[in-house]
Amino acid sequence: MLEKELQNLGLSEKESKVYMAVLDSGPETAQNIAKKADINRPTAYLQIESLKSKGLMSEFQRGKKTFYSAESPNRLLNMLSMIEKDLDLKKTEMNRILPQLNDIFAGAGDRPKVRFFEGLAGAKAMQEDFLTAGDKKIEAFTNLDKLLEIFPKHETDYTKRRVAAGIETMVLYTRKDGPIQSANDPSKLRSTKHISSDTFPITADISIFDNKVAIATYKAKPVGVVIEDKDIAATMKAIFYLIWNSN
Repeated sequence: MLEKELQNLGLSEKESKVYMAVLDSGPETAQNIAKKADINRPTAYLQIESLKSKGLMSEFQRGKKTFYSAESPNRLLNMLSMIEKDLDLKKTEMNRILPQLNDIFAGAGDRPKVRFFEGLAGAKAMQEDFLTAGDKKIEAFTNLDKLLEIFPKHETDYTKRRVAAGIETMVLYTRKDGPIQSANDPSKLRSTKHISSDTFPITADISIFDNKVAIATYKAKPVGVVIEDKDIAATMKAIFYLIWNSN
């Protein structure tokens, strides 16, 4: 049967069943249409009325009974034309209100824009955001042990892509086994300073780039938030360099 194809053209599943039942058998009463379409009679009436409004069915009296017949399948082209016109109207309306919606999404220019991320996929999505840094620089606080627990291939995956994008990073990091001698690496556009976790415990990663601050906790289920706000980012950068310059 062609019910699936009719659904692809915009009819509902039950509308398709009713139309095909009447198209195949010719004019029928609502009771017989319900039987052929395998639906109850009240539902059949609803679908018949809907199809009549689309110009795909009509009714007539024969004696004391009301019969319903399918209109020519060519009417489907008319239905598609109506759908197309409706879509054009919706596109026009969308274009009219889209600038207002974007203003709201951007926080009307003053409020910070905040996005939340959950799970490993969310943590990876945050890293993808880092790679869009327009000023080609990231300042970060990180607990290296926790980071590598979640992303054991961090160096070969993320770092390689960051370098390819020409993004420099400066990292203040803690590590239970102390500093890594090769952590500073100009070839990887990376400058680092190790800080003691006893005096400066870091349990959440903070990355600052452009006008954004990304904060992530690497628990069993990572949770993160990206705050986009010029003043918040500038303040976090000031704190970063205060610590950087004092070590």
